[in-house]
Amino acid sequence: MMSALPADIILRSAGSPLRPIAAFGINGGFFYGSDLLSVAVVNDRPVNGVQGAYGSGWFNAKYPRGTLVWDGASGTLSVQVVSSGDDLDVTDRGHYWAQGGISMNLQREGLWRAAAAAEHLPYADEQRMRSGLVYNADGKLWLIVTPTRCTAEAFRTAILETVPGGGREGIFLDGDGSSQMNAEEALLTGDSRPVVQMIALAGAEQP
Repeated sequence: MMSALPADIILRSAGSPLRPIAAFGINGGFFYGSDLLSVAVVNDRPVNGVQGAYGSGWFNAKYPRGTLVWDGASGTLSVQVVSSGDDLDVTDRGHYWAQGGISMNLQREGLWRAAAAAEHLPYADEQRMRSGLVYNADGKLWLIVTPTRCTAEAFRTAILETVPGGGREGIFLDGDGSSQMNAEEALLTGDSRPVVQMIALAGAEQP
C-alpha cells in the first residue's frame, strides 16, 4: 500500500513494464495491446491519445464502470459509474483527474458482487494478483497491489481490514500480471508485462 494525496497523483501513459520507469506508482486501468480500455483523464485530456479516440483513455470500453474521480476545484473524491469522460460530473473541467476500473462498493456490502458482475470484473472468483485505488473520508488515497493471488472478495475484505479511516470507497484496477508497483520499500513486477497506463506519484522519482 502506498498512501498519497489526490493532488500528487499523475495519470500517465507507460507502454512498458513499470520497473524501468523512473517514477513511483502502480499500474492503471485495463488495456488490450496498446489500447487503454479504462478511463484515464486529466483535465479533459486522455493520457493515451486524443479526446474521443478509441483506446485513448477517454472511454470505459463496452460497459459503464466505476471510475474514481478527484474534483480538484471542490477537493472531493468520488466513484462514478460512467462510460466516458463526457459523463464525468466535475466542478471544473480544467482541474480534475479520473481513473477507471471496477466499483468496489466498500460502503455497500450487499451490492458489491452484483455491481462488479454488471461492470464485468474479470476473473472475480479466481486466484489472481490484484490492484486497486481506494480513498477515505479524510481525502487520503491508497495505491494497493497484492503480489499474492486471491479472489476479488478476499482482496476487497483485506482492504476493509487494512485501509484506515471512515467513508472508504474505491475501484479494482487491472490485475494478474499487470499488478505492478514501484515503491521505495517494495518492487512488485507482476509478470513484467508492458502496461499501457500508470498511476504515478508527483515528486517521487526513483534514483
